[in-house]
Amino acid sequence: MATEYGQGYGHGLGLPERGLPEHDGERRHRLPAGLRAPFEARSWREFGYVLLSLPISILLFVYAITMVSLGAGLLVTFLGIPVLAAGLAGCRGFGALERVRARALLDLEVADPEPLRMRRRGFMAWMGAVLKSGASWRSLLYAVLHFPWAVFSFVVALNVWVYGWALLTYPLWFWVFPMWAGQDGLQVFGDETHQIYLDNPFEITVTALVGLLFTLATPWIVRALTTVDRLMVHGLLGPSRLVTRVVELESDRGVVVDTAAADLRRIERDLHDGAQARLVALAMDLGLAKEKLAEDPQAAARMVDEAHGEVKTALQELRDLARGIHPAVLTDRGLDAALSAVASRCTVPVEVQVDLAERPVPAIEGIAYFTVSELLQNISKHARATWAAVDVWRVENRLMLQVVDNGIGGAATSDGSGLSGLAERLDAVDGILVVDSPVGGPTRVTAELPWRTV
Repeated sequence: MATEYGQGYGHGLGLPERGLPEHDGERRHRLPAGLRAPFEARSWREFGYVLLSLPISILLFVYAITMVSLGAGLLVTFLGIPVLAAGLAGCRGFGALERVRARALLDLEVADPEPLRMRRRGFMAWMGAVLKSGASWRSLLYAVLHFPWAVFSFVVALNVWVYGWALLTYPLWFWVFPMWAGQDGLQVFGDETHQIYLDNPFEITVTALVGLLFTLATPWIVRALTTVDRLMVHGLLGPSRLVTRVVELESDRGVVVDTAAADLRRIERDLHDGAQARLVALAMDLGLAKEKLAEDPQAAARMVDEAHGEVKTALQELRDLARGIHPAVLTDRGLDAALSAVASRCTVPVEVQVDLAERPVPAIEGIAYFTVSELLQNISKHARATWAAVDVWRVENRLMLQVVDNGIGGAATSDGSGLSGLAERLDAVDGILVVDSPVGGPTRVTAELPWRTV
């Protein structure tokens, strides 16, 4: 746990310097977002996405309906099942292309859905995997539902875009019409006896202002339309929540296994290099003292005194090791007493406040204890603080921990740091670690754990 403070403070962390803007490029824009939107590349990409959606959705819809209808009609024979499987596989392929299109034009990153799970090789196994896959049926549902939405969004986006720019540039068109077309302007109404044209300066100005409003509103209308597309792509073409949760649990299980293995290696190393080595040396010293007891009682007494000191040191190391595994005070008296004991060993004064009406389960209580213990060790070694505080409280079904110090700041959860490892441990139990540590301090680390009672 030495990386996040020892290497975290100072430069090279990707943190902004104090007094410098973090998003300097955004502050160079002098026009408000509403005026910039019609000319931004993002707006044109979203408009292009809407225009492309219509022909693509027509192709998807026709393919999906044709293959599903053909497969359903042929179900009376064996051919219906492979045709239906081929149709679903094609929808999965189109779904992959749609994810690429959304990534390129909408900046939407959607993970690939779960792959096909085949217990054995062969066409029959592949066909069964396609038919059983939820991602295949969600891709089919996307192909069917996206078509009516693509028609609606295409019509709305194209009309507001074309009418907005047409009305905005009407003064130019008014100059063109009388000059080249011989007309009196834009005709609003006409019958056998009356014709109404926009031909005076006031009407031309109002028309241009209306066009300006349409032009400024069009990017936001298109953005609202593409928001629905984002939801459809993310919800129907990405991995399901259940699969995502399974992947998270598998990852968390790997973290727990790695953490447990690392803890066992640490305990074995501490026993081998610490208490075990001292006990071996103690046995040798006592053996030598026994041999010298008859020849040189004074030397034997000195060796016994030295062995007594080694016994005390070994006992202290064993106590520290036992405390590192699971302190007895935590089991007997809970977080308040255990954290107060940890705070008393910190090199800076620490104010501890625990506001819990009841105790959580031992697993969560132990993780909370070791989280605060690691953070206080960082403060002792690297923070250069003169004061720290620990707060523990409960919010509904979450256990909240917060450790604050007035040190030099700069702590980060970068890869390879101790805080990164701590965040992974918390994530393994659906916990969260948030670090707020600007260069120069103060540092505020907040941890959130699920609350579970016995």
